Amino acid sequence: MNLELLLKNIDCLEVKGEPSQKITSVEFDSRKVAPGAVFIAQRGLHADGHRFIPAAIKSGAVAVVCEEYPVPEPSGVALVKVENGMKAVGQIASAFYGFPSRKMKVVGVTGTNGKTSIATLLFRLFRELGYNVGLISTISYRINEIEETASQTTPDALKIQQLMAKMADAGCEFCFMEVSSHAAHQHRIAGIEFAGGIFTNITHDHLDYHKTFAEYIKAKQLFFNALSESAFALTNIDDKNGLIMVQNSKARKITYSNRAMADFRCKVLETHFNGMLLSIEGKEVWTRFVGNFNASNLLAVYAAAVNLGQDSGEVLTRISNLEPVKGRFQTIRSEDGKMAIVDYAHTPDALKNVLKAIDGIRTGNEQVITVVGAGGDRDKTKRPEMAQEAILGSDKVVLTSDNPRTEDPAQIVKDMEAGVEPQWKNKVVSIVNRHEAIKTAVLLSRPGDIILIAGKGHENYQDVNGVKHHFDDVEEVKKCFGIED
Repeated sequence: MNLELLLKNIDCLEVKGEPSQKITSVEFDSRKVAPGAVFIAQRGLHADGHRFIPAAIKSGAVAVVCEEYPVPEPSGVALVKVENGMKAVGQIASAFYGFPSRKMKVVGVTGTNGKTSIATLLFRLFRELGYNVGLISTISYRINEIEETASQTTPDALKIQQLMAKMADAGCEFCFMEVSSHAAHQHRIAGIEFAGGIFTNITHDHLDYHKTFAEYIKAKQLFFNALSESAFALTNIDDKNGLIMVQNSKARKITYSNRAMADFRCKVLETHFNGMLLSIEGKEVWTRFVGNFNASNLLAVYAAAVNLGQDSGEVLTRISNLEPVKGRFQTIRSEDGKMAIVDYAHTPDALKNVLKAIDGIRTGNEQVITVVGAGGDRDKTKRPEMAQEAILGSDKVVLTSDNPRTEDPAQIVKDMEAGVEPQWKNKVVSIVNRHEAIKTAVLLSRPGDIILIAGKGHENYQDVNGVKHHFDDVEEVKKCFGIED
């Protein structure tokens, strides 16, 4: 493919040099450049790609896309000036890989909580319905039954286009993907033509990056604002920002709710620790999920499937067979009657929802003991709020470590302790070592008690100073319960 064809779909400010240059690859990392590559210089959070233009040319780049021309300007290399290098990566990569999103229906899921569950459940549902399907989620990237462990919620724009090209080659008719606020803000989803978007909710998170809640909302809105008129925008109006999120979208707007009048409605009829009975659009369906938040997730899955042309009755039948995503309200029982619940809840609202779900099922005679931490190098303002939500919904709380990254885990726990008011101190204990924290919670429990291990869910590591050490909450609980796999 030549450079001229690659540039057809992007807004170039200026092109210098030979536009008929043959392009053999697209790269934004100068270390990966090979002869014949187009190198795209993007301004990142930690490094400016423009600094590496000479290195890319030395490695054989025949074209450079940049926001600012290098000085002095190199000869024998095509130079393309663009307004935004990050945006150009996705657009050029999409063209290079043959516009893969046009060959399938891509649905993006965004929101603070529920993205992984909804995207993964849609993947599983459509596999059950007999389709070839792709998935891009926090847990994994999947093409039918081929699975690759995910490195981040939404990968970089080049990786996304490479994945979608593989999906198209495998005959995938659908792709479901999580769209993080970071990804929308950094144009990682540029070049993708979405068939639909789903909004779950928006609560306190990522203010270390977005700085204010208003900016966080704007980042999420970017995704819906970019949807075309032929796409659908499915939004949860139980969230006060549900309609705000899609107000400027050109897409067809569809609403869903567990509480209010909406295009798609759901009601929880019965709830138990092994599942709940729902009424979706007036039809009863037993599911293996627990909690109002999961009822909302399943309703979103149902509504999206119907809007993707699937038979409503068949969708409900398949939903009844779906199982929760790993690390999302995952239950483990001990021989003496204790129950542990491992959940990914790592925001105040998610933790509140899980504890509310537990409270709706418990008899009142058992204790709820919560183990919870907060991640390092992330939004510090939510740390005391995490402690507060744990205390309000539990009889006992163990504050501990959760991916401290480059921060001192003891200091993170102290930040959480700031949310512990004097009258609550007798039911809170701080144990920085997560292994010991889980062990202590189990020792504090009696038969019949419920132990919630929150924050890490599916993760099987602790991130300490850039090194991921193996650690799995489910494995830890099973050891404490004396359960052998």
